Amino acid sequence: MYPQEIVQPMRDELTAVGFKQINEVEQIEAEINATGTTLVVVNSICGCAAANARPGVRFSLDNEKVPSNLVTVFAGVDREATDAARSLMVPFPPSSPSMALFKDGELVHMLERHHIEGRNADIIAENLRAAYNEHC
Repeated sequence: MYPQEIVQPMRDELTAVGFKQINEVEQIEAEINATGTTLVVVNSICGCAAANARPGVRFSLDNEKVPSNLVTVFAGVDREATDAARSLMVPFPPSSPSMALFKDGELVHMLERHHIEGRNADIIAENLRAAYNEHC
């Protein structure tokens, strides 16, 4: 587990733009199964999360259509909640960072780590906006 003082600024990047930090299994299941669309970000301490994933997610929210619910779990910290979120992202293997869009509890769009590494934040934002425009 990472020290809280290192992780907190990375959590704050997402909560500052409206994401709800999830720490409990029951919370993640309730959020994902809520009516409407839910974007789940599996946050990470890695460099591609800092340079590409978190900025890309933030930029993606500058769009006419956005998910109804924004939630995040932190890989390596919120272990049970992260595992619960990942169990609902099947058939995709666990990866962090990653982003999943659910509509009425059904997975409709997924960005895995290999979609994030090597791509800049603008490309990630455009990918997410296209998903929002289709599903939100």
